[in-house]
Amino acid sequence: MLNAYPNKLKKTLTYDNGTQNDRHLYINKALNTESYFCHPYHSWENGAVENAISLLRPRLKKERNLDLISDKDIKTIESLINHRPRKCLNFRTPYETLSTYGVALTP
Repeated sequence: MLNAYPNKLKKTLTYDNGTQNDRHLYINKALNTESYFCHPYHSWENGAVENAISLLRPRLKKERNLDLISDKDIKTIESLINHRPRKCLNFRTPYETLSTYGVALTP
């Protein structure tokens, strides 16, 4: 999905520590990005990661098998998150912000 973004918008990816991110080198190669990992138990280093998790957690319980989530459900969650205003974007939504770069997100 990130291949749709212009290269100038996808230089690095920051990950939380966990086995779910063990393919980061493959992703780097596919997207021409670099990986950064937060240090364990240093929550102040991963504010964006923790924020994203806090947005997902009410919709995806920790025990839920992610392989069983339908594409439709993922698109719904994605749309809810991308249409939520963010302080770091001057209270614009990711949808609004990326549209200024010519990137069309699912409405």
